[in-house]
Amino acid sequence: MAKSQIFNIPNILAFIRLLLAPVMFLFLVNQDASIFEGIHKSWLNYIAAFIFVLASATDFFDGYIARTFDQVTVLGSILDPLADKMLTLAGFLGLMLLGSASPWAVFLIITRELFITGLRVSAVSQGLDIAASWMGKIKTVVQMIAIGFLLMQWPGGEILLWIAVVLTLYSGYEYVRDFFKNTQL
Repeated sequence: MAKSQIFNIPNILAFIRLLLAPVMFLFLVNQDASIFEGIHKSWLNYIAAFIFVLASATDFFDGYIARTFDQVTVLGSILDPLADKMLTLAGFLGLMLLGSASPWAVFLIITRELFITGLRVSAVSQGLDIAASWMGKIKTVVQMIAIGFLLMQWPGGEILLWIAVVLTLYSGYEYVRDFFKNTQL
């Protein structure tokens, strides 16, 4: 893994995603704030959806650019999954607070994300690298699609949310399995 260039395009894109997550959350949970007075709530959801799609696109491009142009860095390997989690959790929590996402689904997703993050920290402390699996990447994509559908109030959003929950829990199982296969606990 290259370590030379910290301020490269993939890291900048991941950092932008980190910044866009709370902005999207602001549009979702502060719809009654005076700064949004006179703006219909549906427009605030559309703006949040636009921010979410823009931020989600940075996830694709930062990974593609990092791999294609050999710009993978230690910082990027930390920043990218952190930015993904901040974005998806901001979306799920905002939707839950609006009553547009099942609290149980959001609870299961957040619990898995926290548990696996702790597991990855433990692995790193033992010198192990638990890289994202294909199922973990598919899980993230399905989560993002589910959030997009729920933000836009399109049919099938709730079904996609529960598909995301199943994939999230299964990919969590894969991380736990791989961790115990490769560790000395």
